[in-house]
Amino acid sequence: MRLVLPHSLGKEEVRRRLHDNSHKIAGHLPAGIADVTTDWTGEDRMSMAISAMGQNLSGAVEIGEEEVAFELELPLALSFAKPMAEAAMRQMGEKLLAAPKG
Repeated sequence: MRLVLPHSLGKEEVRRRLHDNSHKIAGHLPAGIADVTTDWTGEDRMSMAISAMGQNLSGAVEIGEEEVAFELELPLALSFAKPMAEAAMRQMGEKLLAAPKG
């Protein structure tokens, strides 16, 4: 599953915001539903390991100059959850890219 969000921030600013907020990813999911680990595997690529509902999922965030792509490998057993996962990824992405409040 792939979700692309456009932005006008430039790669450096997106990278900074993701670095500053990647520890908050699990907080965008319903309480206790998932454990999320992130790792920067390149300057513009963050990998994610997600443990949810007895399943281990992998995903990644790829930073582009005008868009950010969120990828999630959803196993067949969780295919029913695709609309929920897509909505959560969109909400998470928008919050991670949002300007700091205050």
